[in-house]
Amino acid sequence: MNAHQISRIDLSPEVVDGIVFWTKNPRPMLKRLNELKEYAYYFQYTLNPYGREIEEHLPLLKDRMNSFQCLSDMIGKERVIWRYDPVILNDTYTVQYHVKEFSSMAEMLAPYTNKCVFSYLDFYTKMKNRMKQMGIRPAVREEKEYLAEAFSKAASRYGIALETCAEDIDLHKFGIAHGRCIDDRLLSEIIDCPLKVEKDKNQRLECGCAASIDIGLYNTCKNGCVYCYANLNHELTLENNAKYDRDSPLLCSKLGDKDIVKDRNVKSLKERQLSLFSRESIILS
Repeated sequence: MNAHQISRIDLSPEVVDGIVFWTKNPRPMLKRLNELKEYAYYFQYTLNPYGREIEEHLPLLKDRMNSFQCLSDMIGKERVIWRYDPVILNDTYTVQYHVKEFSSMAEMLAPYTNKCVFSYLDFYTKMKNRMKQMGIRPAVREEKEYLAEAFSKAASRYGIALETCAEDIDLHKFGIAHGRCIDDRLLSEIIDCPLKVEKDKNQRLECGCAASIDIGLYNTCKNGCVYCYANLNHELTLENNAKYDRDSPLLCSKLGDKDIVKDRNVKSLKERQLSLFSRESIILS
């Protein structure tokens, strides 16, 4: 990949079929949601019952729960998906701890969401030493199934659909489907128009996500979550944030003399419109 080859993406409402926001704290953008009124969008909103030793710089859970409820009231519960992700196991966060906390959170969030997506912690190579130092271990199959059954019962009790994210374990016997976090079906419902979208070929086999264009950058988030695979260098994260320029078209960077900018060629995914004329469009995540 050529670091100086830059793609320019048209973000006008005329060419964007939908946007999927991933967040743990949307509070800063709630006052500006009206600026997105011409777009179809929904949120993947992570809420976990962990302390600051796991999610160091996040607001308190009660405040993030409140933000979840406010967001749902503003845009509709069908457009705010709760993520309990990832499930971490150690001496503090035990199987029984998760059973209790998931049920409690499900009860409080039920009026504000239709769906919950969960996953077990993936031990990426670069994370193993960090996880070992904190006593965090992989869940064995028996624990995964026990948690899945308990989560399913709680979710069913409160009317929340439950799905997994990119898990190779089959949990259908507990009424848990494999999820599609970038969900063309949901976007189709929001825009009231069919979308013809292929599965994202760049993701692992177990991932059900629709193809999309990801707008983001590694080592830029300052939340400090120990399980994050996208932030592995604290110093680089601080360095990147110091470069942030709200007027730059690049995230935590600026165009240089050697950069070559080319417009990315994209086409509409709306079937009804494609039958009439060709129109460029994208799904963003």
